[in-house]
Amino acid sequence: MSTQKTVRQSADVVEENELRLDQEKAEQIVDALNTELANSYVLYHQLKKHHWVVEGAEFLPLHEFLEEAYEHVEEGADVIAERAQALGGVPVSGPTNQERRATVEFEGEDVYDVRTMFQNDLEMYGDIIESMRDSIELADNLGDYATAEILREILVTLEEDGHHFEHYLEDDTLVLEEATK
Repeated sequence: MSTQKTVRQSADVVEENELRLDQEKAEQIVDALNTELANSYVLYHQLKKHHWVVEGAEFLPLHEFLEEAYEHVEEGADVIAERAQALGGVPVSGPTNQERRATVEFEGEDVYDVRTMFQNDLEMYGDIIESMRDSIELADNLGDYATAEILREILVTLEEDGHHFEHYLEDDTLVLEEATK
């Protein structure tokens, strides 16, 4: 481990940016981006957990679906973090700070039945979608149309994946009733 102790930028400081966005506006947007980043990683870890523990007759398609979903979340989180940095901020990166910063809550370490896990995921998707819409509106109102557009692209994927969770929770299935006992 390095013994170097020179701090180049404090985590809570938004520096002047080369994108020519007013620093006060950048501070507000970086704050919102860090909330979205923290929310993304809480969702990512919950989806990853569900990917590891899912069982049952539909194991393989659900296992693969969850992998795709957490990969989408991670890709969006990376874009959010890079945008926060481009605006002069420091992306929230430590798990403790992400958990503290998030407006969504991890369901915990227990393993639940698939339907409960997916309901918890869908609820978190809904909360994150609402938060993301607020962050898009903030960016638009502050004249940061690029950040708003970046978040819109991530929002489309979140809504699509959330809608897939909704489909999985419908009451129609090809699985015979006796196979669920």
